[in-house]
Amino acid sequence: MKYIYILITSTIVIYLILLTLIYINQRKLLYLPSENNYLDDPINFTYNEFFIEVDKDVKIKSWLIEKDLKKYKTILFLHGNAGNLFNRSYKLNRLNELNLNVLIISWRSFSGNLGEPNETNLYGDAKKAVKWLNDRGVETKNIILYGESLGTGVAVEIGQTNKFNSIILESPYTSMVKAAKIYYPYLPVNLLLKDKYNSEKKIKNIKTPILIMHGKKDNIVPFYMGKKLFETANKPKKFLQIEEDDHMLSFNDNLLLEIKNFINKY
Repeated sequence: MKYIYILITSTIVIYLILLTLIYINQRKLLYLPSENNYLDDPINFTYNEFFIEVDKDVKIKSWLIEKDLKKYKTILFLHGNAGNLFNRSYKLNRLNELNLNVLIISWRSFSGNLGEPNETNLYGDAKKAVKWLNDRGVETKNIILYGESLGTGVAVEIGQTNKFNSIILESPYTSMVKAAKIYYPYLPVNLLLKDKYNSEKKIKNIKTPILIMHGKKDNIVPFYMGKKLFETANKPKKFLQIEEDDHMLSFNDNLLLEIKNFINKY
C-alpha cells in the first residue's frame, strides 16, 4: 500500500507541475511568430509598407495594396498563426487580381514587431487597423474583414459591431478551447486557457454577410469546426467546402471566383 500511495502521490505532483508549466508558458505554445508553415511565392503586386501604432512604443508592420481607396472596397487581412507577411504573398498575389484594396497587418511579436500577442492585444491591433483605414477615408461599411485561421477569431470579435461590409473566414475554429482539447485531451484546457477566442458564441451576434471557406483535408483545424460555425451563423451566409485542400487553401481560380462573386454581391 505504501508504494501505491507514493506512486499516486508522485503522479499527482508531476501532473500539477505539468499544469503549472503549461499555464505559465501557454502563450509561447499558442503563438508561433518564428515558425514558417507557408509558401513564399514571388511578390507580384505593388504595396506600401506602414507601421501602425497600436500601443505605446508598439507599432505593427502592415502592407497596403492600394488600387483606389474611394472607388473600391478594402479587405483587412488578419493573418493566421506562424510566419510573416511574406508568407501570405501567394494569397495576396491572387487578391491583387480583383478590384480591391488590401491592408494586411502583422500581429505583435510577428514580422519583427515588438509587443506580446494575446487575445486582447490582437483585438486591439485589428481595431487600430480599422481606425487607420478610417483616418484615410475608408468607411467601415466598405471594409471586408478577412480572417485566416487564428485571425478568424479576431474577425468574428470585431465583426460583432455589424458595421463592416462583409466577413470572410478561412479555416476557422469554433473556439480555442475546443481546438486545444484536440491536442491536449488530458488537460483541463477550459480552466487553463487564457485566450479563448469563442467564435461559436460570438458569431450569433453578426448580421453582416459571411463567407466561410474550409479545406476538407485540414489537419490542424478540423473541417467540422468550419461547418459548425456556418450552421451557427446568421444569414446571409455561404460555405465553401474545398475537397482537396488542407489548412491553407490553394487559392486556385475557382476559389478566387467564389471570393469575387461574394464580394461583388454585397
